Amino acid sequence: MWVRTRATVAGGVVLILVAVIAIWLVVRQVGDNLTLPLVARKCTVQADGRVALDADQMANAATIAAIGAKRGMPERAVVVALATAYQESGLRNLADGDRDSVGLFQQRPSQGWGTPAQIRDPRYAANRFYAALKKVRGWEKMRVTDAAQRVQRSAFPEAYQKWADDSEVLSRALLGDASGAVACTVGRTPAMRGAAAAAQLTRNLVLDWGLKGTDPTDPTGLAVTPGDQRDGWRYAHWLVSHAQDHGVKRVRFGDLEWTARDGSWGRVNGQQNPAGQVVAEVFNEG
Repeated sequence: MWVRTRATVAGGVVLILVAVIAIWLVVRQVGDNLTLPLVARKCTVQADGRVALDADQMANAATIAAIGAKRGMPERAVVVALATAYQESGLRNLADGDRDSVGLFQQRPSQGWGTPAQIRDPRYAANRFYAALKKVRGWEKMRVTDAAQRVQRSAFPEAYQKWADDSEVLSRALLGDASGAVACTVGRTPAMRGAAAAAQLTRNLVLDWGLKGTDPTDPTGLAVTPGDQRDGWRYAHWLVSHAQDHGVKRVRFGDLEWTARDGSWGRVNGQQNPAGQVVAEVFNEG
């Protein structure tokens, strides 16, 4: 009996080792193309490609893109910034990291990027990244990973390139080059509701995009008049990207409408919004 038990255990150990080796070989072969199930992903972006993110990642990506546009940076800069944040933090505003690194871009206070509190502000961090990228001579003609590396000085200089394709999809959508391209689902308990949600939504839209004349007093939501169709989709996609953290219930632009209930865009019967406005409605207090 003892001999048989030992043989059984030994056989089990061998099987486990074989399985571990097989998994290791698969990971080595597939490398960065190996992805995990997207069970927790709440947002999808489709613009000549498809990307899935969770609500926090989507909101951070939208802010990074908006800050780039606000600074007048070309779309290529937004691609580089998104790829960098993808690699450094997974598009998450981290409280810590390697040594004293913090934030979306894992910038280090000891290297002159700012205080930890400043770097944890996504707008500050994005502004600092774009300012540093702009100083890199010829960055526009570089590969994404080379331009990012000139700013970040990473120990893994090739790591940024694997995020280039996803970042291009995000950039096309968030900069308004596609219609109804960002769709997010919102849970039953959005972070904010009512007048507080509307006020915060308006404030952050102004901070990210630099809009003027937006009314912060409407307790039900907001309306923005874009300069053109592209601007309209920039704002509409930003609003959907921030739906979970700002309690957005509905966004409408032109004859398309996104709702938190469906989590998708659909055509609206009837007239379009007045003067081509982008209109957002927040969840009420109840």
